[in-house]
Amino acid sequence: MDEVAEAAARAFQLLPAGPEDVPAEREARRLARRLETDPDTVERDLIKLVLTLVELLRQLMERQALHRVDQGDLTEEQEERIGSTLMVLHDRMRELCARYDLTMEDLNLDLGPLGPLLPPS
Repeated sequence: MDEVAEAAARAFQLLPAGPEDVPAEREARRLARRLETDPDTVERDLIKLVLTLVELLRQLMERQALHRVDQGDLTEEQEERIGSTLMVLHDRMRELCARYDLTMEDLNLDLGPLGPLLPPS
């Protein structure tokens, strides 16, 4: 346990202590990526965030299901049920996106140097 605490302490020592320690250019880029809050779009932005999380979970469940199918862990009936459920969830996601004037591509958040949140469909 002490080793974990020491590793965490070393990792936090590498982080800047505050805004004054961040170079001006880096601070400008950080501010440019901040969320812009507009009272007129709060509902849509919140829905976008929720749908993004649901889509991420849907894709993870789909990958897990495919893995289980490849491993032969599921019966044919279970495969059918999971496939149907994932298709219905995907359809509902498209309906909700249409209701809030979003596309599935809008849900793919840009994580900066890490790249997009969602893998290509």
